[in-house]
Amino acid sequence: MSRTLRNISGRGRLTEDNVKDTLREVRMALLEADVALPVVREFINRVKEKAVGHEVNKSLTPGQEFVKIVRNELVAAMGEENQTLNLLRNRLRSY
Repeated sequence: MSRTLRNISGRGRLTEDNVKDTLREVRMALLEADVALPVVREFINRVKEKAVGHEVNKSLTPGQEFVKIVRNELVAAMGEENQTLNLLRNRLRSY
């Protein structure tokens, strides 16, 4: 993925052409992590919608800006609040 992020460096605006390969890498990583295909498609579409035409912050490289967009969408998809796991509640009792 770092190789594909280098392909979008040096540009002031993210375009569909310069994020296409990186989106493909993100898609493959999600599928390899067993994320459901409809979820992957929706996620990629949201990232693409936010990234394409996005002005790059002067303090970031285009690759960093793209990673920021992906991270923000991952947080939005998974939820911003931490949830506690109550593993003891459903534990089988052994007598």
